[in-house]
Amino acid sequence: MMPFPPPVSKDRLICDYPKCYSPQACLELKDAWNNQTTAACKDRSTRHQPWDRQKMSKAVVVGDLNVGKTCLINRFCKDVFDKDYKATIGVDFEIERFEVAGVPFSLQIWDTAGQEKFKCIASAYYRGAQVIITVFDMADIQSLDHTRQWLEEAMRENQPKSCLVFLVGTKSDLLPSNERQRTEKDATKMATEMGGEFWAVSAKSGENVQEFFFRVAALAFEDSVLKDMERPVTTTSIGQGNNIRSDRVNLEEAAPKDTKRNCC
Repeated sequence: MMPFPPPVSKDRLICDYPKCYSPQACLELKDAWNNQTTAACKDRSTRHQPWDRQKMSKAVVVGDLNVGKTCLINRFCKDVFDKDYKATIGVDFEIERFEVAGVPFSLQIWDTAGQEKFKCIASAYYRGAQVIITVFDMADIQSLDHTRQWLEEAMRENQPKSCLVFLVGTKSDLLPSNERQRTEKDATKMATEMGGEFWAVSAKSGENVQEFFFRVAALAFEDSVLKDMERPVTTTSIGQGNNIRSDRVNLEEAAPKDTKRNCC
């Protein structure tokens, strides 16, 4: 028998449907779980699946160099902030385990490099994403203009309309109130054009960081449940999800193979 994972941390329990940051730019205005999701979660068989069959969604974080992608992830996953972090080389990832509406759920959070020379490496990890998080620096309006390009590059590796999209403005603590309002207005317009949801956060103070990732996890979970229910009935119900190994295998398969072999 497959072992069951340890209990989820108390600070990763999502019982109520998380609220959005701004009604002007959000993916879902509702304040409760979909009826189909609620019914599925009441099925206790979905709560007691082996670790390798629990639901998992993949989120990729993209954006310019130095906009605060790694700081944002580290604030949520490790509750730390280091302004002198080293730039991400290629890709890195964290796995966060939640309990959403009583059901185990994991989120792979892939941190991708913002440097041009690493784009080819990072793009291989965009594949199979359920969530695309485009990040910009609220103190650098030019980085907001670049988010559209980052989203387009990530979507080239995925099916149209297959991903939940979020636009995140970091370093909100650096802006005075009036400037922050102007930037949020521009970002809300951009998010609407992207078909996504806008959030303003601060990795330094922690403002809205947990709320944002809870929102991501909740929407990704519900999206996964509803898509599973559309598939032919199997013995796994809510469950199989993607895994990290699949990304590594895809990357290896994408690499050119040397078909010539030398004799001993």
